Amino acid sequence: MNSNNPITDLHLDVLKEIGNIGAAHAATSMSQLLNRKIDMYVPNVKLVSFDEMFELAGGAEKVVAGIFLRIEGDLSGSMFFVLPIASANHFIKRLIGDDTFDFESASIPEIGISAMQELGNILSGSYLSALSDFTGLNIYPTVPSLSVDMVGAIVSFGLIEVSQHSDEVIVIDTQISEESDDGTSSVNGQFFLMPDPTSYRTIFRSLGVL
Repeated sequence: MNSNNPITDLHLDVLKEIGNIGAAHAATSMSQLLNRKIDMYVPNVKLVSFDEMFELAGGAEKVVAGIFLRIEGDLSGSMFFVLPIASANHFIKRLIGDDTFDFESASIPEIGISAMQELGNILSGSYLSALSDFTGLNIYPTVPSLSVDMVGAIVSFGLIEVSQHSDEVIVIDTQISEESDDGTSSVNGQFFLMPDPTSYRTIFRSLGVL
């Protein structure tokens, strides 16, 4: 790997702790939105190559629902959240109360797109808010955009800037559990965090683990 910003296990442990705090905030917001108990946690944060990132998401050609946003403020970079289609359909059906909703349909209702963007807002906003609290930096996301496409196509935009300086991506595994009358169901999604090269040092200097 050719990263000019070496990341240690300590860095990843700190990001995992921040991720779990953000996940707890996101779970509270989603519980209120869905009117049922939602639990979220970050079981793992790892630094992987681009090829490994695609493998973790099921392969570069796997079709997923992906949320993309830019990180702005004292940090800059790209963030993606990807969910398997079945998992995305499950949550959007709950949000909009339409059991027929399907991201793979020929025409996706606008209300479903808006609901998925709101889900992306909650998840990414909670994580970035926790990161901002820990670092004292002013960090905020742009309005998220939704794509239903192959993983490789969705994340290719974010790789353009990063690939000039590194072949590594921070992957934040996220497990979402939902309690219902039928029991507890869990889905796994992933954040792909791609800080712009100069932002790595800013993050870890602010965290005191440079």
